[in-house]
Formats: sequence, C-alpha cells, structure tokens
Amino acid sequence: MGREVDLIKVMEGVRVLEVAQFTFVPAAGAILADWGADVIKVEHPVRGDTQRGFINMGGFQLDPNRHPLIEHPNRGKRSVGIDVSTPGGQEVLYEIAKTADVFLTNYMPAQRQKNKFDIEHIRAANPNIIYARGSAYGDKGVERDTGGFDGTAFWTRSGVGHALTPEEIGGALPQGIPAFGDSIGGMNIAGGISAALFHRERTGEAVELDVSLLSTAWWAAGASVTQGMETGETMRSLMPGTTASVNPFMANYLTSDGGTINLCIVSPTGYIRDAFEHLGLPELADDPRFCDVMPLIQNAEAGVQLIAEAIRSKPFAYWREHLKTMKGQWAPFQSLIDLASDEQAIANDMIVEVEASDGGAPFKVVRGPVQFNHEPLETTRAPQASEHTEIVLMELGLDWDRIEALKDSGAIA
Repeated sequence: MGREVDLIKVMEGVRVLEVAQFTFVPAAGAILADWGADVIKVEHPVRGDTQRGFINMGGFQLDPNRHPLIEHPNRGKRSVGIDVSTPGGQEVLYEIAKTADVFLTNYMPAQRQKNKFDIEHIRAANPNIIYARGSAYGDKGVERDTGGFDGTAFWTRSGVGHALTPEEIGGALPQGIPAFGDSIGGMNIAGGISAALFHRERTGEAVELDVSLLSTAWWAAGASVTQGMETGETMRSLMPGTTASVNPFMANYLTSDGGTINLCIVSPTGYIRDAFEHLGLPELADDPRFCDVMPLIQNAEAGVQLIAEAIRSKPFAYWREHLKTMKGQWAPFQSLIDLASDEQAIANDMIVEVEASDGGAPFKVVRGPVQFNHEPLETTRAPQASEHTEIVLMELGLDWDRIEALKDSGAIA
C-alpha cells in the first residue's frame, strides 16, 4: 500500500558528485541522500572504496556483505565505477559534473591535481558547481598536504582525547568509537553545502567550502577551547568515583548491580525536595544541611555519601523506571547497544531499516540528527561497488557503444 503523502525531501532535485573514500566526507553525502539528493559515488572500478576492504574494526571481524563502515556513510547513494586516473575516466567524470550541483571530495591536493578533479578542472566543466572539500587539517597552511584520520586529527591532535582521558591514568585513552569525528564532520559539511546552495539560489554565486577534522573537533569542544584560551585552564574527565562538583546532584552513582545513574541537576533550586523524595531520602529535604542551595553546596561531600548509599541499595532497572517522574535531570548510563532498544530513540525514528545486500535480515542504520516534519527516514542500502555505472551513464545520454569502449579500456566498470 502506498503512502497518501510522500515524505518530504528537502534536497530533491539536487545532484551531488562524490569522489571520496572512508567515512568523513562520504558521511556528508549520506546525509544529503537522506534529505533527497541524488548522490553519485565514484569508486575505483577494481578496488572500490578502500573502506570496503576493512574487515576488522576494533578487534571485531566484519562481514563484508553486512559492513557498518559501508552502510552508515553510503546509504541512499548510487555507485559508478570510474578510474579517474585515465583520460576516458576523467571525461566521464566531467560529464557527470556538468549535471551536478555539488562536487564532494576528501582526496588530497596532489591527488586532485594529478587526476584532474581539483576545483579548476571541475569548474571548467561546470562553472556553477559548489566545490566541497573535507581534509584532516584544512586546505591552507604548511600541512595542507598532510593526511589524517579522525583518530589522529579529531581525537589526538585536537585535544579531545586529552580532555576525555583522566589525568590519573598517566597515558592516553585510545578512541573508542570508530569514525566518531568523521560522522560529526560529515554533518558539518552537509550543513555547509546547504548554506552554499541557499547562497547560490539567492545570488547565483557558487562557492567552495572546506571542513577539516581538526576544526570539527575544536567546534565540538568549543566551550572548553574558549575557556582554555581565556584562562589557560580547562576541564578533563575524572576517574570513576571522583567528583569535583560542589553539587551532590551532579555525579555518577553506582546501583546495587553495577549499573550507573547520572544525576545532572545543574541548578538545584526548586528541585531539592522532589529529588530527595525520589531518591528515597525525603527527610533530607528538611535537613538544614541540604534543604537549600547554599547549605547543599557547603555539605556536598556528606550529601554525595548519602545519595550514593541510597542508589547503591537498589538495582539499575529500578532506578531507570522510578526516576522517570523526577523533575530534575538525570540519565541512565547506557552503552551504544543499549540505545538501540531505548524506547525514546525508537519513538523518534532514530533507527532505520534498509534492505541488506546479502538478502538477509534488514540492516539497521542510524538516522541523521535532523528530522523534518516529524517524519521517519526512508532510504536504501549502500550500493555495491560500481552497481549503477551503466544506468547513470545512460541517463547522461552515453550510448551503449561508448559505454562498452570505456569498459574495454578500463576507464569505467
């Protein structure tokens, strides 16, 4: 049964030509595809996106036919196999570029020049195209030609990893989420492209835009970065069981079965009695040590001990249900897997099922953070490498003889 009303696609009619690999820039293409753009992903005719060959992630073996690092940043796209190092491949690339609104790449300057898809080459084919680059450290400066991944540029060099590593560890925590900065940065690129399209619509001017993993990290950590530049000091994560807070309603507390409840009542005014009642400590609301904000701050250490004992007396599931009616802010400490069954995440359509390329059970992917008109996302699985070469080129008007000749020469797949 079809829908009476089609889902809104705010980028419908926009074509994006993506010459990119891994997750950072392809994630931007995925968001634009989610929003309705026709995203044509160019892949090498033989190897495809290098990331297709990643079959180990964080020590976990991956099924190449059910690949999170392919599905997440490539859902909704069409794949065309082009060898951009060949004259024939470059001709095909320019023909697609003539029909595109946006060119999206994360290849480094030397590769863009060598294979003739830097801005001057693409603009020669289409002067009105928006040219978007993603890089590790930016497209200016002495490290313009330096490559990097989010583990280096977003996590390590930026200071994010340092801020999230407790000082007492005496070392550096490795990044625990693959493609963390890549996905955030991809969203930033998609936002920049949206603004560039709006600008072109109003003025006729096509701009070029840059987003780096380093700038993505600094924006994400901007409040701490600004504090550091202003005062020379900034926060770092604390070891479990320690708190620098003078507010006992701002801390992590262990439950009887080893779970964690995070209380985050930043401003306790008006919340004290309700919070203590929910914590099973109603008498503390009338205790002169805790009944108002100033004495609560002055007696924070005693308050922390009493709250810790109360929360430790019952299991995680109890608190997770019981605290739902508490007025103050709190959260259960969840894993990324826990979130997949979180009723609030599900109610807000945060999980999307797509057809799996292996014909098995549907593959679950994450909806982007922007939702239009409260509508769920409908998208398609990530393409197989070069899956749509022929159909896209025929749409462009290439005849079958030319397609066959390009295939025979190795320019396309």
